Amino acid sequence: MTNSPRTQVPLLLTLALIAAGVIISAVGGIANGSLAGGIVAAIGVVPAGYAVWLGMQKQTQGSLGMALLLLFASLGVGAILLLLQVVDWLR
Repeated sequence: MTNSPRTQVPLLLTLALIAAGVIISAVGGIANGSLAGGIVAAIGVVPAGYAVWLGMQKQTQGSLGMALLLLFASLGVGAILLLLQVVDWLR
C-alpha cells in the first residue's frame, strides 16, 4: 500500500470493516443484503477519511489515492448492502 505505517493502519482497518460487512451479509444470504453488514461496511469511511487527511498532510499521491479508493469502496459496499436489504423488504 504505502510506505508509512501511520497511513497503513487506517487503510487496513477500512479493508477489515468492508470484509466484515460482506461476511455479515453473506451469513444471511448475500443476495438479500444486510442492514448490519451495510452499516459495518459504511463505518469503514471513518478510518478511510482519516487516511485521506493523512495523505493530504503528507502531500503524496499514492497514499491519498489509496485512501480515496478505499473511502469510495466502503461507501459503495455499504450502500449496495443496504439497498439490497431494502429491495428484499419491498419484495
